[in-house]
Amino acid sequence: MSGASPHLRVEPVTPDRWDDLLRLFGPNGAYSNCWCSFFRQTGREFSAGCTNRGAGNRSLLRALVRDGRVPGLLAYRDDEAVGWVSVAPRTEFGRVLRSPITKLPPDAGDEGTTWSIVCLYVPRANRRQGVARALIAGAVDWARAQGATTLEGYPYDTRGQRHDSASLYVGTVDLFAASGFVEIARRIESRPVMERRFA
Repeated sequence: MSGASPHLRVEPVTPDRWDDLLRLFGPNGAYSNCWCSFFRQTGREFSAGCTNRGAGNRSLLRALVRDGRVPGLLAYRDDEAVGWVSVAPRTEFGRVLRSPITKLPPDAGDEGTTWSIVCLYVPRANRRQGVARALIAGAVDWARAQGATTLEGYPYDTRGQRHDSASLYVGTVDLFAASGFVEIARRIESRPVMERRFA
């Protein structure tokens, strides 16, 4: 798949790439034993999955990959995974469907063709090298190829201020805007809903 940088490629996480994801996420599952399962579970389920060094959350992500579902994409530089984006149909992310920040009004239409980007992870050593932008570009290509008509993001509006990187796992408004996303809703000041339409 193409990316924003000629030095990076973005690929779906398939069973043969599971070990690459393990190396990228490391023993903490990217961050605090999450294993990018937060948006797929209730609060109680997620907390339980974080115990035992995130064993439950890791098992959830591993099961998705093993069963042939693609929970996200990896950015590669040469043969090394240098970043991750979680992108899938919005219906897979229960927290997106329930959150007052991100849920759609009842008359919004068919959610089956709307996809969501809920997380970006780029280790410190790989930041400021175009990895996040390549991941967004890859997510756009992937969602469109899978039949999505709309791709949403729920980024943080930094308003030009510096923020702790842990709080920016959803990406930033500037990053999404540079990739062709436009704001469609803003229910709290710092967290707009942005989308890119394909049809």
